[in-house]
Amino acid sequence: MGRGRAKAKQTKVARQLKYSTPQTDLERLQRELAGDDLPQTDPVDNWVDEEEWKRA
Repeated sequence: MGRGRAKAKQTKVARQLKYSTPQTDLERLQRELAGDDLPQTDPVDNWVDEEEWKRA
């Protein structure tokens, strides 16, 4: 019992996702594709060693 309400919610969310038209920031997309908006850091540098984390 109670499945009807959950299914109705899922149907509502699915319908919103299917028919919604999100606003796309085309200027930001263009900058991102051109590489102007990307950070130039190495993602490995952002990781913290477990031993360093324990000491902090």
